[in-house]
Amino acid sequence: MQQRRGRKPGGGDQNGPTPGSPADSVPEADPYSVARAIVLRQLTSSAKSRRQLADKLAERDVPAEVAAAVLDRFEEVRLIDDAEFARMWVQSRSQTRSLARSALRRELAEKGIAPELAEEALEQLSSDDERAAAQELVRRKLRNAAVSSDRQERDKQVRRLVSMLARKGYSPSLGFAVVNEALENQGAEADDTAW
Repeated sequence: MQQRRGRKPGGGDQNGPTPGSPADSVPEADPYSVARAIVLRQLTSSAKSRRQLADKLAERDVPAEVAAAVLDRFEEVRLIDDAEFARMWVQSRSQTRSLARSALRRELAEKGIAPELAEEALEQLSSDDERAAAQELVRRKLRNAAVSSDRQERDKQVRRLVSMLARKGYSPSLGFAVVNEALENQGAEADDTAW
């Protein structure tokens, strides 16, 4: 079958629309519409802080005054709410990643959450919650590990576990207390089963 050459349906030829055709006179996109579309697309994938959205708009070369106006409107209609975002972030990350308050505070700062909003969100976690999360992390790591009676091996095990907790934002004092307690409990359980 032979292809026809020449004009495409719609008035243009193979090289694009002809001058004066409707496709040639499409106006440039309204920057407010572009900004709204970007923000909506971002919020569809996951909740975002105002600063995250502002950064995304800046990446896409949306003028600062347009970005501010669009973000203000989204805040008015409560589609952007940094306090709610911080609350949900703390709740999610503390449960799924077992992060301590200091690590969560740092993450919230990176996302542009004001310190007072971050502190309000962090109030949902008590020091007991933090300790329980640290204990669970250590318990999981020790589940299939044997407690060595060799002092050097035990010290190495303690350092590794405390380092793991430190990476998740737990203080060294809490880390050492939780790890030593877990190792003592596991050693006592091993002694009980030996009898």
